[in-house]
Amino acid sequence: MTKKSSLPPILLQQSRRRVIWSGWKLVIILSMGLCVFALFRLHLSPPPETLLSRRRSSFSREVVFSGPPKVAYLFLVRRGLPLDFLWGSFFENADTGNFSIYVHSEPGFQFDESTTRSHFFYDRQLKNSIQVIWGESSMIEAERLLLDAALEDPANQRFVLLSDSCVPLYNFSYIYSYLMASPRSFVDSFLDVKEGRHHPKMSPVIPKDKWRKGSQWVALIRSHAEVIVDDVVILPVFKRLCKRRPPLDASKGKLNIKLQKQHNCIPDEHYVQTLLSMSGLEGELERRTVTYTVWNQSATKMENKGWHPMTFSYANASPRKIKEIKGINHIYYETEYRTEWCQTNSTFVPCFLFARKFSRGAAMRLLSEGIAGPFDASSILARSVPD
Repeated sequence: MTKKSSLPPILLQQSRRRVIWSGWKLVIILSMGLCVFALFRLHLSPPPETLLSRRRSSFSREVVFSGPPKVAYLFLVRRGLPLDFLWGSFFENADTGNFSIYVHSEPGFQFDESTTRSHFFYDRQLKNSIQVIWGESSMIEAERLLLDAALEDPANQRFVLLSDSCVPLYNFSYIYSYLMASPRSFVDSFLDVKEGRHHPKMSPVIPKDKWRKGSQWVALIRSHAEVIVDDVVILPVFKRLCKRRPPLDASKGKLNIKLQKQHNCIPDEHYVQTLLSMSGLEGELERRTVTYTVWNQSATKMENKGWHPMTFSYANASPRKIKEIKGINHIYYETEYRTEWCQTNSTFVPCFLFARKFSRGAAMRLLSEGIAGPFDASSILARSVPD
């Protein structure tokens, strides 16, 4: 038999209400406690800028070296280095104690006498290289690998990122003096107010007012190279939210309409600039690149407009054109209404030390004009090296 309650129904009902109300009060108190705790943690949690600053101080690498400081030349290439003959001539006129060379190529590619014309590139490829896809975060990961390798040598004090189509506009001595004279990094960096590449979900880690755009071809001082290599705050956000929109593909028909609605972001045009902005280091920059590029706007049959770097051929790499590039002394940034007068260590100088994109023919013409150093251009015709 079921035992019946000895309490009258009215008292039993009141008892149940008290139990329920007590339970609700406990839930409310716990919820309020959690809210207060969350607010307290939020108040104590430092902003991303502070986290970056703390990592910078805790991971700073002790630099002790003897001899002259070096410029680390960091080549980011697809496979081989098609303009190695020009760079070989460039380095031939330098003291080997003033520079070092690092190459990121496709995994497994070896630089030796069978793949390069210049002994300066023998065995200079990274052993831990990755497959790089343009417009994806693998590009900035490859840049970080180059910087990380170069930082192992404490004598490396300047770090220049170059593509496989870059050429020097001056001899080694001039470029070395130019870079060493400045205590700042040369980083093309400006506000991105037109293209909307900042993804809303990047906030609050990357606030929109810290978002920057610019050329990936940078020249860095050592402390800024360390900031990039040691970053664990900004890179994961880029890998997750900064992705290139798929290009138009005629075979996909109407699907292109849906694809073109996806958010578009090119990691290598934003990462270094945004990271240094987030780290409060813009005051330590010359906010311009030292690598010249001519941009042409092109359009496909499907009206896929975009900007692409022009390739210099033998015909348009004339002495007059090179003199024109070397004569540029300022850059105008439309989004900021800012004119950047080019200087190093408070001395006005030509803006550009390097240029891209140059074909083999254009590079041979530079050599014949004695830009990088004396060289018999006909000697490279006697031997073919794969790209």
